[in-house]
Amino acid sequence: MHAGPQLLLAIVREFIWPVNGRHLARSTVNNCVICRRMRGKTIQPKMGNLPAQRVNPDFPFLSVGIDFGGPFFILNRKGRGSRLIKCYLCLFVCLRYKCIHLEAVSDMSKDAFIMTLRRFIARRGKPTEIFSDNGRNFVAAAKEIGQFLKQNEEYLSQFASHQGITFNFIPTYAPHFGGIWEAGIKSAKFHIKRVMANSKLTFEEISTLFAQVEAILNSRPLCPLSSSPNDLLPLSPGHFLIGRPLTALPPAPSLDDAGNNNEKKRYKHLQRLRQHFWQRWQKEYLSELQQRSKWRQNTDRLAIGDMVLLAEDNLPPLCWRLGRVVRLFPGPDAISRVAEVTTARGCVRRALTRLCPLPKAEDLNS
Repeated sequence: MHAGPQLLLAIVREFIWPVNGRHLARSTVNNCVICRRMRGKTIQPKMGNLPAQRVNPDFPFLSVGIDFGGPFFILNRKGRGSRLIKCYLCLFVCLRYKCIHLEAVSDMSKDAFIMTLRRFIARRGKPTEIFSDNGRNFVAAAKEIGQFLKQNEEYLSQFASHQGITFNFIPTYAPHFGGIWEAGIKSAKFHIKRVMANSKLTFEEISTLFAQVEAILNSRPLCPLSSSPNDLLPLSPGHFLIGRPLTALPPAPSLDDAGNNNEKKRYKHLQRLRQHFWQRWQKEYLSELQQRSKWRQNTDRLAIGDMVLLAEDNLPPLCWRLGRVVRLFPGPDAISRVAEVTTARGCVRRALTRLCPLPKAEDLNS
């Protein structure tokens, strides 16, 4: 039943004058377990470095992120007597060049998703690794997607292992671990919702719409545009797929120069263009990825044995589950961003951004 630091210090000074009272009042309020639970402030570790899949040059769609969007309500057929059914958007994003591939999925069955994955492999090539949500951080209308991924996680991993693909799931309730495909879903919905509005399309029509939105997203600039009119065209994901933006006009017919038929000079010219292309990718695009817009410092350090609260989206902080940290998972920079917590319901794995630390015993004694 104590007040804030200022009022608490004022009340105490009515009876005694404590030495270093301002620090004592602040530590009393900060180390109060009830106040700490009411605040519900979670940990924010320092933003990690980009993984190798984001910065090392390689073929497009070699490392892929997958996410679902929807549901979208479509017509089962044209004409009278048609009814509304659900379909979903499946997004594949290249982790290196942000190339987008959109597929329409008729239902949330494992067979439909496997066929979608087979169509992607047939068109874009077989990836070596796939990153995805584990299906437990979907809310509202996407609960069916989360339940599907949760129930078929083992089956999907088994299919991927037979195809020579490594399937990786990010931690539970940690969408910031997959920000690149979350941003892709947001961009795709931005165009789809404005085009569809309240109209109801058939499955073929919405598949065509997804393909056109895919072309628009693959033509977007990868780096900020310059104000100089003499600068070249900005790099886009389409340059890594077909050598130009997907929505660009066809080039003008070239005129053969009879005085420049030397094959060696032509080969050197092509090699120079290719090297210039990759130099632009490294200087313009990769430099933009190195900036940390937030989470520049570690706010709190978690240790094994600390008591924490598991943040829940639909519950107030006083109703959050209590647990104890039993294991930490440090990254390449020795900073832990995922922890294993034992609770009354069992052992769970959570990102540190979903954990609220409680005062330690030494803090209370001090």
